Amino acid sequence: MPVDTHTKILATIGPSSATKEQIEKLMDAGADAFRINFSHGTHAEHKKRVKIIRDLEKEKGRYFSILADLQGPKLRVGTFRDEKVLLKDGATFVLDMNPEPGDENRVCLPHKEIFEALKEGDELLVNDGYIVLVVKECSKKQAVTKVKVGGYISSHKGVNLPNTSLKISAITEKDKADLRFALKLGVDWVALSFVQRAADVREAKKLIDGKAWVVSKLEKPSAIEDLDAIIEESAAIMVARGDLGVECPIQNVPVLQKKIVSACRKRARPVIVATQMLESMINNPTPTRAEVSDVATAVYDGADTIMLSAETAAGKYPVESVKMMHNIVTQVEKDPLFFELTQASRRKPCCSGEADSITFAASELTCVLKNVRAVVSYTTSGRTTFLTARERPYLPILAVTPDLSVARRLSLVWGVRPFINKRSFKSFANIEDSAVKIAVSNKYAKSGDHIIITAGFPLNLKGRTNVLHTVYIP
Repeated sequence: MPVDTHTKILATIGPSSATKEQIEKLMDAGADAFRINFSHGTHAEHKKRVKIIRDLEKEKGRYFSILADLQGPKLRVGTFRDEKVLLKDGATFVLDMNPEPGDENRVCLPHKEIFEALKEGDELLVNDGYIVLVVKECSKKQAVTKVKVGGYISSHKGVNLPNTSLKISAITEKDKADLRFALKLGVDWVALSFVQRAADVREAKKLIDGKAWVVSKLEKPSAIEDLDAIIEESAAIMVARGDLGVECPIQNVPVLQKKIVSACRKRARPVIVATQMLESMINNPTPTRAEVSDVATAVYDGADTIMLSAETAAGKYPVESVKMMHNIVTQVEKDPLFFELTQASRRKPCCSGEADSITFAASELTCVLKNVRAVVSYTTSGRTTFLTARERPYLPILAVTPDLSVARRLSLVWGVRPFINKRSFKSFANIEDSAVKIAVSNKYAKSGDHIIITAGFPLNLKGRTNVLHTVYIP
């Protein structure tokens, strides 16, 4: 059956959704891709989940993306002697490198890079920003802080430094081990957490060596400052609103979301909007009205993919969460205003290359040619399909590639349904026949319809898209 939405859904797999039965239900409910969160679970558990997805993929005759999300340099305090302690407003609280359990006066912060970067007046946000500490004195081994906003603190709570750029890699030793394992499993995308600069992405790409595509998670203000360079280095971007909403003033997050989505579309990079989209559905069968509006806004903004985290990983209603998200997407995409907005926000190609021009013209043609039902994008690397999706045609994009890994990766891209064709075409007539067969047999088009083809000539030449062709199906 043809895909009935353009915006894709990425579901996180966890204890609530790890069985074959549950994963199949998520697929049937509308999930297009699955996130494996390496902040939780064991390698054995992840291996089992990936195998289930791949087995179901074969059974259903569809391609699903698998995204391995690396934990990154998550900064956390150490342990406390008691279960938790209360930090009172105005109190003095010390962060140090002493591994002994903490109390209401001090706790270990086992990250020397933090002490090297801190200066008087800096703020540290603890436990998602519920506790605010202001640095009064600091050295390379400790920081004396004043509690600006107090509250209860317990072991291993996260620490954010909103105005401090740390000289640490976005890839920890744990990440490197997880990455090696994930690549052996054959994941399609690797999400890089706490990216601060474009150099972090280059480091990851060197380690990955082309075996997967990189998603840069934007969670820190320093990443926004280097936004264009990070997008250029990345295959896709994730608007990770959780830590971003802690590191930045929370009222800035919606503005940043729109800025990032727009910048990604300009450069033909898929963009994922993530975190707390249907948060209340972790414990309730229906979301709040505000959450529904939030999901709809991401769709209207033009996100390629919207993501569910704890809702499907640990919540009580994983399948219902995907169904709800799918229903919201469907309703938004039925709205005539949706495509008016996506077309109004189109820009001329940011470069004058052949592929940019061809895909731009193809989208223009969909608005002029009568009875056109699909754009068939022949691609080896996936780049042409990225460019086609950037134009946001109101028709499905049928991406035809000889590469299984590319087909799977394209499942995260707006409006795309991937297909594999390994044959070498000897003439353009063969390409026409192949495109018509795919479109008709998969019920995207029928007799009397047109389809639009983008491809490269000479045939089977990688990295060149220079043909725009229309086909009438008799």
